[in-house]
Amino acid sequence: MTARPAFLEPTDTFVRRHVGPTDADVAAMLDRIGVPSLDALVDETIPSAIRLGRELALPAGLGESAGLASLAAIADRNQVTRSWIGMGYHGAIVPPVIQRNVLENPSWYTQYTPYQAEISQGRLEALLNFQTMVADLCGLPLAGSSLLDEGTAAAEAMALCWAAGRKQRDRFVISQRCHPQTIAVVQTRAEAIGMQVEVGDLEAMDFEGACGVLDQYPDTYGRAVDLQRLADRVHDGGALYVVATDLLALTLLTPPGEFGADVVLGNSQRFGVPMGFGGPHAAFLATRDEFKRQIPGRLIGVSKDRHGAPALRMALQTREQHIRRDKATSNICTAQVLLAIMAGMYAVYHGPKGLKAIATRVHGLTKTLHKGLEAIGYRVAPGAYFDTLRVMTDERGAEAAVAAAAARGIDLRPIDETSFGVSFDESTNAEDVEALLLALGATQAQANVELLATGVDPNVATGLARTGEFLTHPIFHSYHSEHEMLRYIHRLAARDLSLTTSMIPLGSCTMKLNATSEMLPVTWPSLGALHPFAPAERTAGYQQLFRDLESWLGEITGFAGVSLQPNAGSQGEFAGMLVIRAHHQAQGQGHRDVCLIPTSAHGTNPASAVMAGMRVVAVACDVRGNVDVDDLRAKAEKHADALAAIMITYPSTHGVFETRIREICTIVHEFGGQVYLDGANMNAQVGLCRPGDYGADVC
Repeated sequence: MTARPAFLEPTDTFVRRHVGPTDADVAAMLDRIGVPSLDALVDETIPSAIRLGRELALPAGLGESAGLASLAAIADRNQVTRSWIGMGYHGAIVPPVIQRNVLENPSWYTQYTPYQAEISQGRLEALLNFQTMVADLCGLPLAGSSLLDEGTAAAEAMALCWAAGRKQRDRFVISQRCHPQTIAVVQTRAEAIGMQVEVGDLEAMDFEGACGVLDQYPDTYGRAVDLQRLADRVHDGGALYVVATDLLALTLLTPPGEFGADVVLGNSQRFGVPMGFGGPHAAFLATRDEFKRQIPGRLIGVSKDRHGAPALRMALQTREQHIRRDKATSNICTAQVLLAIMAGMYAVYHGPKGLKAIATRVHGLTKTLHKGLEAIGYRVAPGAYFDTLRVMTDERGAEAAVAAAAARGIDLRPIDETSFGVSFDESTNAEDVEALLLALGATQAQANVELLATGVDPNVATGLARTGEFLTHPIFHSYHSEHEMLRYIHRLAARDLSLTTSMIPLGSCTMKLNATSEMLPVTWPSLGALHPFAPAERTAGYQQLFRDLESWLGEITGFAGVSLQPNAGSQGEFAGMLVIRAHHQAQGQGHRDVCLIPTSAHGTNPASAVMAGMRVVAVACDVRGNVDVDDLRAKAEKHADALAAIMITYPSTHGVFETRIREICTIVHEFGGQVYLDGANMNAQVGLCRPGDYGADVC
């Protein structure tokens, strides 16, 4: 067959620009280690018994420009609409100075996670701003520097309540008026560790024997009420009161810390971060000082260096789990640093007056819509609210109303047969109010927003209004012009080590390897402006991306099925262990709960196993750090009746392809267990070997 002419291939190939070593570099490396070729090096490194022996069946690669064009065509299949579904996700205006200089700036998005304070002072200050913002708005003295998402934060809050009560109480109560996705995540986490979750009307429930009670303020349908009496009842029952909330609402509403909340959590997405079809976004968790040892994730502290100058450090860092292992309170190791920085910068840029002005405008528009809806015969659920209305349709039916709005490019939230939800946000304007009223049957005169707005008081009800100051630190009063903000952002970036200044030799699953062409689409509205609960017909582009990625990952790993649901490596571990647990239950072997973990494993591994309800048994390693196979066999045999799994990192944490990996998998299978293979080092295997081929069950 005639060779394909080279000039038919693209010249802007990805590999040429993004795989660092040149041919000369590779030759020098091979000469230094005494190996004649890369193929020979691979032959010496990877056991022949697990080699794939063929090329991966994947589509041909594209040049960077062609790849972007292909992705743009896929993204264009999505339909970006006015989305007022709410449920914790809102349209946001990303200040251009933050988009260009943080989200699109490699000085911010290529950094290693801030474990090393001496090369992370800029990020640590930005995260301290985030912590301060959260603590102030929530009315509590202590906040972490970000979590993964609101549902995960609620599950972490449940774990905090359980740990704070010394795990003596295994009942957790949730309001039925919390966001449904939050309830689902907490239920999943609770079931694995034997916690009993009860969902219902908190006004009608007792809290005896509960370690915690989770409420939503304002609730998922928009209602905001005085929760002081409920907080007192929770405390009288001996439980901690946990409140999921909305940061923008808290610029106007009484903060939960003032009416007795012990833990406050939520999602910072609407602080200048696009919806992005559900994330990633930085969640938050604030609590009282007495629970600082149970708080998940990072805590940034202000200290002094040896010269007496202020210095930032990790006062309580996620890597503590690598020390505490199966005693860790959380398995989260990275928690949306970039998005937390964006949200914190949003608060710095707007300051308390700016945030309150945004919130007041949103509330005023919501009240104007309320007035217009009632004028055309709809009824709004009674009570105070911030930005969300539950609209009663009576005989007209919610389905017809939602469909009528959708026909005009407006997505609402279907609640039940006779009601739907509307949630306004920072991007809403007067024309939007008019368009929605017209879609719901108003005449042009009835939809006159200027007339409707006459007499509307944009302030919240007096009994619920926030009275104290917030964001009083000078940082939130200093950078409100674009040029001042620009200088501040770049001043902080200059204090960090990122890929813009040097190579980063630390292993990492964070963003530093993402090329510019991979980052550009993040800011496309066709990808960023979609609500995660948008109707399926609006999201054809995303669905194609998911199908393609699942197929390609299946081919790369050798597994039969792929889930894209976990939003971090730590959550992938947890999900994988839940799959193994469910497998044993389906086989009538639900009693299997022992997880073998080599002492060299990632610290997240034992934490994930415990979160999945398993008992950790350590397996020894030899002097080279490889798994001691004799000890593994002895432990597997000893726990044969209860063996659930092994968690092993491959290649190992020090980068070695252990030659006995097939034997390790066989031993675990022989005694009834499943093999979880940590994919942190998956890049080293791509195209060379596949976990699903040599014995792993989950990765």
